[in-house]
Amino acid sequence: MDIRILIVEDDDTTRDCLVEYFRVEQHQVFAARSAEEAEQILSGQDIDLVLLDIRLPGKDGLTLTRELRAGSEVGIILVTGRQDDIERIIGLECGADDYVCKPFNPRELLARAKNLARRVRATAPRDDTASTANIHRFDHWRIDLDRRVLLDEHDRQTPLTHGEYQLLCAFLHHSGQTLSRDQLLDQIKNREWAPNDRTIDVLVGRLRRKLKDDPANPGIILTVHGAGYVFTPRPVPCH
Repeated sequence: MDIRILIVEDDDTTRDCLVEYFRVEQHQVFAARSAEEAEQILSGQDIDLVLLDIRLPGKDGLTLTRELRAGSEVGIILVTGRQDDIERIIGLECGADDYVCKPFNPRELLARAKNLARRVRATAPRDDTASTANIHRFDHWRIDLDRRVLLDEHDRQTPLTHGEYQLLCAFLHHSGQTLSRDQLLDQIKNREWAPNDRTIDVLVGRLRRKLKDDPANPGIILTVHGAGYVFTPRPVPCH
């Protein structure tokens, strides 16, 4: 699988090693020392995946992640040098798909990059002429499974990241069933999970915001304390 990957890293040694490693593996690699350089590359290249250091000079990686996610579904793997759960959670809340901690194993990073790029490509939005057969309805929402977007009753579109898309599909396939966090992690098959990983909670929060599901009084994704979550959309009315 030929990945077009952008490595954003201000440390010259780390960046050069990663560039060489991915190129030896026959992937197309672009490199940037800063968020500003990365933005220039992204404006002119079709990138599958961004490997992004959180701590950059000038604009940091979290800010760039938030800005990218506002208008793009590119895969984002954050790299951090700190064993800091709060920083990781913030990165996921900003829209990152995965994260790794330094020092990392290049082969593991390659495997994660391939898996993420494959999922991003597989769920990439198609053009507007795509078939509408893959529309799933729930509550007052529709999800276009081909284009990976939510549509409200006024046909306004809300794009989903691949993590949000996978989680919503897991809920749709198990509607009405209480699913533990571990079961949901198995469903989305994102990476190796650490104990007490809060990724599912972060993704649920992101999905609730997009579904306008009040977290204080949710009606679509309910929290089952001590057990996990249950997806309980209202039946679609007949016309």
